[in-house]
Amino acid sequence: MHDHHRPSPSDSRYKEMRNVTLVGSVVDLVLGVGKISTGFISNSQALIADGIHSLSDLGTDVVVLVAAKHANREADENHPYGHGRIETLSTVILGVALIFVAIGIAIDATLRLISQEYMMPTNVALIVAMISIVAKEAIYHYTIHYAKKLKSKMLEANAWHSRSDSISSVVVVIGILGTMAGVEYLDALAAIVVSVIIIRIGWKFAWSSMQELVDTGLDQAVIEKINVIISNVSGVEDMHFLRTRSMGSDALVDVHIQVNAELSVSEGHQISETVRYQLISNIEEISDVMVHIDPEDDEDDMSKCCKLPLREKLLAELKQEWQTISASKSISKITLHYLDGKISVELFIPLKLCTEFKQLAEISKQLELACLSHPDIGQVRVNYIA
Repeated sequence: MHDHHRPSPSDSRYKEMRNVTLVGSVVDLVLGVGKISTGFISNSQALIADGIHSLSDLGTDVVVLVAAKHANREADENHPYGHGRIETLSTVILGVALIFVAIGIAIDATLRLISQEYMMPTNVALIVAMISIVAKEAIYHYTIHYAKKLKSKMLEANAWHSRSDSISSVVVVIGILGTMAGVEYLDALAAIVVSVIIIRIGWKFAWSSMQELVDTGLDQAVIEKINVIISNVSGVEDMHFLRTRSMGSDALVDVHIQVNAELSVSEGHQISETVRYQLISNIEEISDVMVHIDPEDDEDDMSKCCKLPLREKLLAELKQEWQTISASKSISKITLHYLDGKISVELFIPLKLCTEFKQLAEISKQLELACLSHPDIGQVRVNYIA
């Protein structure tokens, strides 16, 4: 029987991103070269600017291809949360690249307006600009479909690179038509308008991804949904310290939930696992949840119980206090509750040791007094079991 290698989700995600981007690259190359050469031949400055924009798209396609390859690698020892931030960083680069391309186009067009050296575009420029609109809008829809499917902001940013090219081609058409109609400066003015559009889109992607790099939380609507899901899990009495952040296409959540202080460790763990499962199942972008169990609200002061002794040290000290109490040797179980900066002690003693109620009361009193002499113990409960 042959062991066939099944591609991991990250492998197939990378392949889909690569294929989409390669299709866009071919279109960008053809359009970029076509628009620049046609712009020179047909005297359209706006079309030349538009062609440079298309070639800049080709550059961003290369960034996407390289980033997608590395961002979709599995988590390893040095990157336990995976490599998703590579995609985030690349989105910043794509946004900044858009801004710089746009600034260059705007400066060139402004200089032409000042010097009044206008170009007179021909019909060929008009036809090429119209072809560009159709081609780039098609690439935008194709790429954005996969960006949403793969939850990739980087692919979405690249899709908008295509759409900004499509928008700029629309402005170019308006500019060429205006210049042909006798408004000579309209072609250069159109190039500046295109630049402003591109700068705005570039800033949007760069800023949102920079927010992700500094661990900005998820949208308020998603946080409200997280609150509702956690509150609906049976056994959760309250919640606090909810923290969220993005990691590429994934979201990570940390939360403290409060449960009944008397629950067993395993029941508290079961409630926490249910919270984790419900969040991952119901909110698509969440890939991991860290749930901290609290027996009380420690939101205002998390250090209240930090200095209290642990079981081994506490019991060693209590046994010193119990030396004169013979019933202490029959204690079968001791449960400790660390609450509100004090330790609550529960003692369990077999009922067969005592035959009279008076004896039970006396033993309880002796043990309670001995325990309460310890400065860290706030409450004692003696239970007699059959």
